[in-house]
Amino acid sequence: MKRFSHFLLSAAACLAIACGGPSGHALSDFTTEVYTPFYASGFDIRGTDKDASTLVTVHNPWQGGSNVEQHLLILRDGAKVPANFDGQAVKAPVRHVVCMSSSHVAMFDAIGQVKRISGVSGIDYISNPYVQEHRLCGEVRDVGYDTNLNFELLAAMRPDILLLYGVTGENTVVTGKLRELNIPYIYIGDYVEESPLGKAEWLVLAAELCDLRAAGADTLQRIARDYHALKAQPAPEAPRPKVMLNTPYRDTWFLPPTHSYMIRLVEDAGGEYVYTKNDSNASVAVDLEEAYLLANAADFWLNVGPCNTLAELTAQNPKFANIPVVRDRKVYNNNRRQTPSGGSDFWESGVVRPDLVLRDLRTILSGGSDATYYYKRLE
Repeated sequence: MKRFSHFLLSAAACLAIACGGPSGHALSDFTTEVYTPFYASGFDIRGTDKDASTLVTVHNPWQGGSNVEQHLLILRDGAKVPANFDGQAVKAPVRHVVCMSSSHVAMFDAIGQVKRISGVSGIDYISNPYVQEHRLCGEVRDVGYDTNLNFELLAAMRPDILLLYGVTGENTVVTGKLRELNIPYIYIGDYVEESPLGKAEWLVLAAELCDLRAAGADTLQRIARDYHALKAQPAPEAPRPKVMLNTPYRDTWFLPPTHSYMIRLVEDAGGEYVYTKNDSNASVAVDLEEAYLLANAADFWLNVGPCNTLAELTAQNPKFANIPVVRDRKVYNNNRRQTPSGGSDFWESGVVRPDLVLRDLRTILSGGSDATYYYKRLE
């Protein structure tokens, strides 16, 4: 059984003595492991034997987070919030949800509950058909983004919960205003997970909010089963094909670390990442000349930004035209499925369907001719 943090134990000790609500329980009662993620490292769900309420603990939900914990109390059976509980609380099942990331939309869609979404951030960049269809009648609203959130609209909508994401830390301006408006929120840390299945497992938290925990776990198990079946297939003939990633941004080429999400997908698909120097927990800037040499040594080049054609790619740098993978048309981008405004479904539904992403990569690296779902070859 996982242990609570020192902070939570200390708080629970005080609450156990004097903070029980009308339901008769305190935070110290939440000791039963209701759901312990198998792949994700960023959350867990605990329960009590006194009622069906659960406590979600989110760990380090942004890049660089250390010893950060946030707590969401999900109330059921008429339970009340324990006095002096400083976390967020929401009654389940939630009926109106605002998603600040497109991946959050995909989580509810994966469990068949996308109709609970009433607000999103950046609606033009959302691929989900339900969201696009129901924006026209006002059933799904665009609430803005970051510090430009439309708090007046949120106050009128009165969502049951708002799902946030943080880049480097909590946006206290936003959370302070949400507290003032009495709108529950929680940071979702799927994007910092390094495991493809770890990212997908956050859909179980969405299911918990909908009182569909078992269905969420079943959905994750089916995705994991298909992922592992693909991973177990014979790899391309040795040596493994070498894979280059990304393109320069303002004359700087950022390459991810060797244990990151995308690299794990490449390796599980039978490929080998060309850049082995970065074993940190973040992408690093690589000298353009070094990156050019790496690209020359690659058998495939993936994820080339906004490019839709080889002409667009070589327009960034004429030297790219001489790279072997460009001449051999072995450049693939993950933007086959995108909105007219450029929103990518790869970073939306692909987050909860790593099995489909892996199938694409298997097809590409093996030189197969099967149709791909998220990727397209640049011509």
